[in-house]
Amino acid sequence: MEPARATWTDERLDDFSRSVDRVDADLRQLRTEMNGRLDALEGQLGARIDGVQRTLIQVGGATIVTVLATLATVIVRT
Repeated sequence: MEPARATWTDERLDDFSRSVDRVDADLRQLRTEMNGRLDALEGQLGARIDGVQRTLIQVGGATIVTVLATLATVIVRT
């Protein structure tokens, strides 16, 4: 391991700048990948929510029809 230096030379600053640039590029790539994955998950979640909504509407409609049919039967028999 190198001993700590007290001064920053131009060469050391350039090395540091290159390493920061590399980290910055890696973070940008990671951000791009994560955004793509989140977009895909958002699409899947939207499809699932649409399916749940459709099911709730069907069950609710069937329940309303059943209640109305029962009510009509009760009214007709009395």
